[in-house]
Amino acid sequence: MTVRVMGIVNVTPDSFSDGGRWDTTGAALDHALRLVAEGADVLDIGGESTRPGAAPVGAAEEIDRVVPVIEAIRARWDGAISVDTMKPAVARAAVAAGATMWNDVTALGHAADSVAVAAGLGCKVVLMHMKGEPRTMQDAPTYDDVVGEVAAYLAARAAAALSAGVAREKIWLDPGIGFGKTLAHNLALTARLDALTGLGFPVLYAASRKRTIQAIDPAAIEASDRLGGSIALALEGARRGARMIRVHDVRETVQALKVQAAVVSAGAIGE
Repeated sequence: MTVRVMGIVNVTPDSFSDGGRWDTTGAALDHALRLVAEGADVLDIGGESTRPGAAPVGAAEEIDRVVPVIEAIRARWDGAISVDTMKPAVARAAVAAGATMWNDVTALGHAADSVAVAAGLGCKVVLMHMKGEPRTMQDAPTYDDVVGEVAAYLAARAAAALSAGVAREKIWLDPGIGFGKTLAHNLALTARLDALTGLGFPVLYAASRKRTIQAIDPAAIEASDRLGGSIALALEGARRGARMIRVHDVRETVQALKVQAAVVSAGAIGE
């Protein structure tokens, strides 16, 4: 089964990896088109950083950041565009501008009307697990059973979306690597991704350049030093059933996935 690649376009001044690099419409458009040329199947546009410790952004400001970028991309490309937001108002504006997916780190839990808005928009939705909120989520997160608790939470959020009228085929799940989780939690979720794929929804796996890589390799201090770890996690996520991988480094990830698929195919033929 083909694994799709989601390329990240952060239109923010403070994202952990590339904050400030693509925070004008022109720069963001150029970056987005470059990711498409490198093989991105989906572009994920974000106007509010959700890195640990990040401060919230108002809906109006977030809309001002993402809508012109989505409109500019849509004028040049007819592929899938995702908006990375927790706010229903931003999702509405983004879909009106041409977005086809709502990627929500709160699993449609930020606002009381989030699930209803998602149903009304009719777009695809990504339901992600996050323990706490961005400013405090990495303050000693604890679980009794991280895999079981994340799976149960996402199953409940998917059920809530279905009850509100979101079509089953529109729902994706994301374990939320790095969102209120220690290294051990992130590794357990990766190793047991079957607990999520077994829920019957496609899974998005997103570990690109995250600090969990530095926790394994302390020398990877800067986000740009984490390409090797990002690819390793992407390949492992794909091997364990993820249907889409969200990454900063599209060309390298696409190449790695192609090589992995070729090896798997050769093995199947040999058997």
